[in-house]
Amino acid sequence: MSRRKPKTRQWLQERRNDGYARRARRHGYRSRAVYKLAEIDHRDRLIRRGMRILELGAAPGGWSQYLAEKVGPEGQVVAVDVIEMATVQNVRFIHGDFTDPAVRKLLIEALGSADLVISDMAPNITGVRDADRARFLELLESAMDIARMTLRGGGNMLLKVFEGPEIKGFRKDCDQYFKSVSVRKPSASRPRSREYYLLAKQFVRDKD
Repeated sequence: MSRRKPKTRQWLQERRNDGYARRARRHGYRSRAVYKLAEIDHRDRLIRRGMRILELGAAPGGWSQYLAEKVGPEGQVVAVDVIEMATVQNVRFIHGDFTDPAVRKLLIEALGSADLVISDMAPNITGVRDADRARFLELLESAMDIARMTLRGGGNMLLKVFEGPEIKGFRKDCDQYFKSVSVRKPSASRPRSREYYLLAKQFVRDKD
C-alpha cells in the first residue's frame, strides 16, 4: 500500500483541525472562505442592506450565501463563474467567463450599477511560476476593468491577491481610480497561504 507524501499528510491534518471548516459545515455555508469575508465586512462595514453587488468567481457559493443574507431581499447579488454553482436564494447566477464580452454584457444588464465588486478568485496553478503570475495578473486586470464598467461613484472593490512582484504595479493602478487602497489579511486565511485582499474604496468615476 502506498504511503501519503508528507505535504499531503500535512494538508489532511490541517483540514481535520480546521475550526473554520467545521463552523462552515455547522452553519450551512458551502466553504470556510465565508469567514474571511465576514471578518473584512465586520472591520470595514462593507456590506449593507439593499446594496447591489457583483461577485466574480463565485463557486461554490459560500460568499454568495453571506452576501445574500446581508443585502436582504431589497438588495441584489449577481454572481458569475465558469464553474456551475448550485442555486443560492436571492442570488442571480450567470454561468460563464466574465472576461468574455458577451458574459460581461449579461452581467451589466442583470445588475446595472454596483455598490461593490468582490472576488475570491484563485488561478488554476500550472507550476510554472512566471506563467501563473502573468495569468493571475491578467485576471486581476479584467476584474478591475469590469469594476470600472459597473461601479457607481463612491463604490468599493475587494479582490483576493497573492504575494508577488506584479501586485505592486496592480495596486498603483487601483490608486488611480479609488481614493484609498488597503491590505486585509483575515485570520481565516490559512497561515501558510500567500493570499491577502486588496480593499479599494470610493471609486472615482470621472477618471474613466
